[in-house]
Amino acid sequence: MKRSTFIILCLQGAVLSFNVAASAALIPSIAAEFAVSAFFIGTIVWIYMLSYGTAALIYGPLIRAVDAKRIILGCLFLFSCANFLAGISPNIKSIFAARFFMGVFGAAFIPIALILIARSIEPVRRGRYVGGFFGATFFASLLGLFLSGIIPWRLIYLIPSSAGFILCFFVYFYLPHFRQKKEKFRINYLPALRDKRVLAVFSYIFFISLFYHGVQQWLGVYFSNRYQLNQFIISMLITLTSFSGIFGELLGGWFSDSLGRIKTVDLGIGLMILSVFLLIFNLPLVVLYLLMVAWGLGWTFNHAGLSTLLTDLPKEFLNESASLNSSVRFLAGGAGAFLGGLLMQRSFTLGFIVFGSCLLLLLFFSRYLNQSRFRTQAT
Repeated sequence: MKRSTFIILCLQGAVLSFNVAASAALIPSIAAEFAVSAFFIGTIVWIYMLSYGTAALIYGPLIRAVDAKRIILGCLFLFSCANFLAGISPNIKSIFAARFFMGVFGAAFIPIALILIARSIEPVRRGRYVGGFFGATFFASLLGLFLSGIIPWRLIYLIPSSAGFILCFFVYFYLPHFRQKKEKFRINYLPALRDKRVLAVFSYIFFISLFYHGVQQWLGVYFSNRYQLNQFIISMLITLTSFSGIFGELLGGWFSDSLGRIKTVDLGIGLMILSVFLLIFNLPLVVLYLLMVAWGLGWTFNHAGLSTLLTDLPKEFLNESASLNSSVRFLAGGAGAFLGGLLMQRSFTLGFIVFGSCLLLLLFFSRYLNQSRFRTQAT
């Protein structure tokens, strides 16, 4: 893979991720402008995740029949249009519609990037490329979160809209064509999920995403309600999850190649469990900062290990696995955000106990992701 190609893939991931985490941090501000409940505005999180998760199922199989460059260019343009709509929205309904279409068209980028990395990079170096790609997405997420505390919330959508339109130019002129031979469009999800290796990995991905987003998407509301923190402090706390996530993805990719995929996954979920249970207590602000660092590292260690593991799955299921990764993560994430809202409305303590206990149980499930089943040079 050429360096310029990898850079463009990273940039499209950055445009996609700029306001994903920031949207959760902005819930109190958007709710205040439109004078509605913060829990109602939380719909912007799960409507995006559910539309993303559903649409992602089409893109992996689609690049068998359509050049990946054409898909990337079309989806990048339409994703940028949806961000523009969100930025100028005069009412809640238009924001919800914009977030829906952001999910539909943004769902193309990560599956296609993983497929191209798996096709072009040998197994012993894939973790570094996967970590580098997701490191770029977390850097963009960090920037979006930081800016969400100091600029009007509408700019958080207008900035990636402008960047996306500019990136379309570079995709058109500098991204190579990837289609090498004509293939018919086909979907192999059922055969893929009959493979025990594939089923075990995606079962784990479903539950880790469900529990993570059940906590993550309500941290902004938690900090606002329990600690009465202002928007700047809330954004800075959640920013730390992305800041640590940059290093978590890069280190997680390196750990995946050196220590092994499963050890990296377990290290990550261990940090997540510790963080969630400590959030039950009323803590000084400095401790909250440290917990957000641990939470971000835990999630990204786990994410990098699993994402690299996906590239080791059987080649005949590569396209389906890449799409399932995004689909399962975001469908489960949307469901987690919805369920988390139901629990957190009753009690944040109850929500943290439930999700922390579920993560603890999931720690023991990783034994079914037996790394020896995936015959890679990296292990």
